[in-house]
Formats: sequence, C-alpha cells, structure tokens
Amino acid sequence: MEPPYTIRPIGYVESSLVEQGTAPKQGFEGAPDAWLVFDPDLAEGIRDLRVGADIFVVTWLHQARRDVLAVHPRDDPRNPLTGVFSTRSQDRPNPIGLHRVQVVAIDELRLLVHNLEALNGTPIVDVKPVLADGR
Repeated sequence: MEPPYTIRPIGYVESSLVEQGTAPKQGFEGAPDAWLVFDPDLAEGIRDLRVGADIFVVTWLHQARRDVLAVHPRDDPRNPLTGVFSTRSQDRPNPIGLHRVQVVAIDELRLLVHNLEALNGTPIVDVKPVLADGR
C-alpha cells in the first residue's frame, strides 16, 4: 500500500457557476469570467503574474464522483461508453481539473480570468504558465 498524498489548496474559485448541470463542458463554450482567490500566505508565488498572461489552472473538482471509470463523452448517451482517461470528464478517480485561461485583471490576491468552467468554491491546486510554444 502506498502512503497517501496530501494536496494543499492554494486558493479557490469565485464564479457565478454553482451547479454542474449548468456549467459549460469547456471554458471556451461560454464560461463566465471568474476570480482565482489565493491564500494570503502565497502572495509571493503570484507576484509575477500579469494581465494578458495565459496560464493553466489546476483544480480539485470537489463535487466530482470518484468511482467512475467509463463515461459517455459530453454526457451524451449517443456517444460510446469511453474510459475516463480518454476524456475530459470531471468524474474520475482523482478529479483533477486542468483549465487554460487568460488573466484579465489583478486585484491583490485575486486574478480575474476568462474561460474558467470551474464551479464556485472549487479548490485551486496549482497555477502554471503556458509556454510560448503552447505547451
């Protein structure tokens, strides 16, 4: 048996999205602007983020089911049942969300971003820059 891993949230999402059923499947499909709110102890870590930057936000999809291994992509039963590791489904053994967003405003410990489909209160696990070649 492997030891458990501990993930410490670094902040949370403030969004008008509150129900999974009304959230877009992908951020570019009409997600509202949302705030990334960071823990005050981590201010040094976000100091170099700038308006206009493209970043990856890693979240813990806290409302996801963790016992799902196969889904119909996009929750459409017309799509064939597919293993979750071949999909972007939020329901998976470790519900980690990966979101490419753009910073549009900064207010101290808060970053306003475009195209984040995460629900209000979603824990933020990490933030990473998008490199110039898109990786």
